[in-house]
Amino acid sequence: MRSIAKEFLLAAAVVIGVTLAAGAQQKSLYERLGGQPAITAVVDRFVANLAADKRINTFFANSDIPAFKSKLVDQVCQASGGPCTYTGKDMKAAHQGLGITEADFNALVEDLTAALDHFKVPKQEKDELLGLLAPMKSDIVEG
Repeated sequence: MRSIAKEFLLAAAVVIGVTLAAGAQQKSLYERLGGQPAITAVVDRFVANLAADKRINTFFANSDIPAFKSKLVDQVCQASGGPCTYTGKDMKAAHQGLGITEADFNALVEDLTAALDHFKVPKQEKDELLGLLAPMKSDIVEG
């Protein structure tokens, strides 16, 4: 009887351990990124990268940068499972007529990746975030 009790306790411990591990992995991307403060820091760095990038900074020359940052934080926050709500234009309307090429889009992705790397965002979270944003490409690129 004692060996059955030991086996039961061992099995229960394994089930609890697996359940706890699964619960830890079920955190949203938003939580794993560090929440809104971390997203805001990445967006700030990303926008600085865009401003310094001569390949594409002309697209942002007449932008309201504080509003752009705010909308971008909301967009990333919402897309990653956070409590924010993006209230800006859809991507097609926001980029219509700008003549953004695939090379322009790729430069932007490089600038975002550099911002994520600056803050040492782990590969899994970086890939997951880029994967959430990638479907927007078809609404942004015109040429």
